[in-house]
Amino acid sequence: MNRFLRLLAIIRTVIRYRLDSFIPRENLRWPLKLAVALAALFPANSEQRAVRLRHALQDLGPVFIKFGQLLSTRRDLLPTDLADELAKLQDQVAPFDSATSVAIIENALHQSVEQAFARFEVTPLASASVAQIHSARLHSGEEVVVKVIRPGIERVIHQDIQLLFLIATLIEKYSLDGRRLRPVEVVSDYRHTIFDELDLKREAANCSQLKRNFEASEELQKMLIIPKIFWDFSCQKVLVMERMYGVPVSNIDELNENNVNLKVLAERGVEIFFTQVFDHNFFHADMHPGNIFVDISKPDSPRYIGIDCAIMGSLSDSDRYYLARNLLAVFNRDYHLVAQLHIESGWVPAETNAQAFENLIRSACEPIFERPISEISFGTLLIYLFQAARRFGMEVQPSLVLLQKTLLNIEGLGRQLYPDLDLWQTAHPFLENWMAKRYSPQRILSELKDQAPSLLELLPSLPHLVFDKLRQDTGPSSKQQQQLRRHEQQQIDRLERLARQQQLFNVTLGTFAILFIISTLFFN
Repeated sequence: MNRFLRLLAIIRTVIRYRLDSFIPRENLRWPLKLAVALAALFPANSEQRAVRLRHALQDLGPVFIKFGQLLSTRRDLLPTDLADELAKLQDQVAPFDSATSVAIIENALHQSVEQAFARFEVTPLASASVAQIHSARLHSGEEVVVKVIRPGIERVIHQDIQLLFLIATLIEKYSLDGRRLRPVEVVSDYRHTIFDELDLKREAANCSQLKRNFEASEELQKMLIIPKIFWDFSCQKVLVMERMYGVPVSNIDELNENNVNLKVLAERGVEIFFTQVFDHNFFHADMHPGNIFVDISKPDSPRYIGIDCAIMGSLSDSDRYYLARNLLAVFNRDYHLVAQLHIESGWVPAETNAQAFENLIRSACEPIFERPISEISFGTLLIYLFQAARRFGMEVQPSLVLLQKTLLNIEGLGRQLYPDLDLWQTAHPFLENWMAKRYSPQRILSELKDQAPSLLELLPSLPHLVFDKLRQDTGPSSKQQQQLRRHEQQQIDRLERLARQQQLFNVTLGTFAILFIISTLFFN
């Protein structure tokens, strides 16, 4: 019933703001044509279409607001009026009552705002989809911002997620592409992501990790700044962090007025993304302009300021490996390798005809590469590859959904800063260096050093594990094979007796070998 009522609320919002005007009439099946025709019977809304869309997404709540935030970064896909208006969803969502905000803070910190802060601004500094921000000063003198979760937001998000599950289930059941798209699994991943965003203590931990990653070297410190967390004043519903001063990354005019090198800024955004994904395996997955500012103290060497680390992503080691090789292969136009990697990774079925798949990828990518490299969109390329692979049963990879969304954000932001951004010029050397480091002797030695304790623990039991496996594989499968199996079993028993006699020797020899490796790693 809750899902049904929420669905009615969505339909009412669509009609109220006449969002049916965004739906093209041609090529609609008759049920949708009928629904659009019925919506047209209601009074027209006098607001501009972009304003209507923003108000509708804002009324529908955080799940829809975040969708609008993603759309606002794709100025290469949206008309200017829609992109400009949806950009307001990044940090201009209507705030909730300040008295409620104060009450949440005092209840969470178990003290009044006067006790916690030397100064607290009741008027919000900014307001977003799931929280709002107040400025304050600690008694120790540090300028901080206080982030507060919106009241009742869990219930609203829960209703929307349940509705998305209902829609995803229907798509999976009744759509020909349902299994390939795996919508239920995608919604399930999104549910974990958005509910994690409601836990500000988790966000604080993400901030600390990201800050530590980019403070590891002077080169990384030149690219990204992350605010300090004040743990004594942070909990699940309240987060207090260092206040950072900078120019919103979407304010191109102010950046130009301060002579900021936008080419360097755009390229560093790409480099930050690939560093997070491949070197750190911990990437900011909500990099819309409302979450990013620019430190302009050095205009020729501008740095990004990240202020919201609620949604972070990571990939399996195999996903990073196949992703890097796929990107390199695509831009080298090695379509045979692209097809082979898709099959090896399991992204398409193992029985896929590699030659036919290669031909289809070539026909999809070659028209794109006819354009100048600076005009090639990574997002568009992903879409084309996905469409090409549909015929071969390629499934949506939920582990890559956040990555794909972040890549779209980065590309949209980079092209907004510097329209001639050559994404590949920055990404290509990075990926090649990453692949080279992956197979370097230093990394292999480091892996051996990390695995040495586990190998020492495993070595004494290794003979037993081998023979247990052999026993499992030699059970009789048919009457005709029983005699052969008995003979094999006799051989295994004989080998096992020999192994027990030599086990002490093997363990001793193996132990000395591993200790020799460890001593070489530590003392050379």
